[in-house]
Amino acid sequence: MFTGVVWPEIGQATLATLYMVGLSTVLSVVVGLPLGILLFLFAPANLMQNRPLYQVLSVVVNIVRSVPFIILLIAIIPFTQWVVGTTIGINAAIVPLVVGAIPFYARLAETALREVDKGVIEAAQSMGASIGQIVYRVLLPESRPGLIAGSTITAVTLIGYSAMSGVIGGGGLGDLAVRYGYERFETNVMIITTAVMVVLVQLLQMFGDRLVHHFSERAR
Repeated sequence: MFTGVVWPEIGQATLATLYMVGLSTVLSVVVGLPLGILLFLFAPANLMQNRPLYQVLSVVVNIVRSVPFIILLIAIIPFTQWVVGTTIGINAAIVPLVVGAIPFYARLAETALREVDKGVIEAAQSMGASIGQIVYRVLLPESRPGLIAGSTITAVTLIGYSAMSGVIGGGGLGDLAVRYGYERFETNVMIITTAVMVVLVQLLQMFGDRLVHHFSERAR
């Protein structure tokens, strides 16, 4: 099974995948969290309820989320070219990964914020707290375990997305699986790259679960 396997390439591909997933997760959270906060605030019966704005944001998020990633990957090639100057390689793969993950995380963030006890929000309002203070001192701290869980889910999803980027030469384990496992029919490489990705998912999920447990205990 391990005959002819180029281990240095597998190591480099693993590091490339970690780079893509890590940076994409950070960018998705940085952009997706404010979007999720706006979705929560603009929703009916919430602090800044605005049905038209909520509907517009919600529709945009749902449209992007409904597009299969492999189609999104190809559809935004001109945008990727404009952003990073190329359509192949690791940096080019990060663009569609972030575009696809931002609305995904925004919905997870909105859900986590909805789990915050309404009584805590009302207590902050009764003490004269502004919306900004409620967001930063009440909503975000109270929803921290849910936001971390959402980040973990997003990162795990991005590992799968990163494999699809190999179809257009995006680099990483997916690209290695396509070039060796599919084009050259080297099944052993396909099995090994799949096994590495499974291990990455398991380690990431375990780490995320520990963080959620830690912050959940602190909140009690």
